[in-house]
Amino acid sequence: MKNKKALLLVISAPSGAGKSTLCNRLVKHYPHMTYSTSCTTRHPRKGEKNHEHYHFLSKTEFSTRATNGEFIEHAEVHQNLYGTLKQTIEKALSDGRDIIMDIDVQGAKQIREACKKLPPQDPVRVGFVDIFIAPPSMEELRKRLYGRSTDTREVIENRMNNAEDEMKQRNHYQHQIINDNLNEALGELIQVIETEKQSRKKRFF
Repeated sequence: MKNKKALLLVISAPSGAGKSTLCNRLVKHYPHMTYSTSCTTRHPRKGEKNHEHYHFLSKTEFSTRATNGEFIEHAEVHQNLYGTLKQTIEKALSDGRDIIMDIDVQGAKQIREACKKLPPQDPVRVGFVDIFIAPPSMEELRKRLYGRSTDTREVIENRMNNAEDEMKQRNHYQHQIINDNLNEALGELIQVIETEKQSRKKRFF
């Protein structure tokens, strides 16, 4: 049962909850861990490289791949298409590398449902772990978003409305971590990963 303890970490959170910071620190803590590279139909932004930051596809190519069932999840966001190729996940797990998907609640739901349809011994299903990062309170989340000073009031309030909906989905996740203190939240995240790895080691080795 080679590589059965490699994890597919699906991590979601409302904007401003600290998910990206935690994921970046996690990758530094685990040198073998990698980020999933998504596909998108939007144009590259300054400094972005194809196949590094995203796989940039035309809408025609994206649609063809979606029709062929090549994506484990995909969605339209702000008039652009985004998705994760199954082969990206399968390759990392096959190589024995944990892979992180920094993804919204809709994408996480798609992956959760896809895993249920896979055979019990499939590496994607075996490795799947979903984690929700929550702010200590909605008031604190609003404070963090305004503290960034990078978005307009309209954008922030729209994100707060989205956050209300996202928080309603948190109980569908296997694990929840409240990011009140970044170092403590990182410690909890690492503990979740170590516990999940030990669980798989006992089952498959």
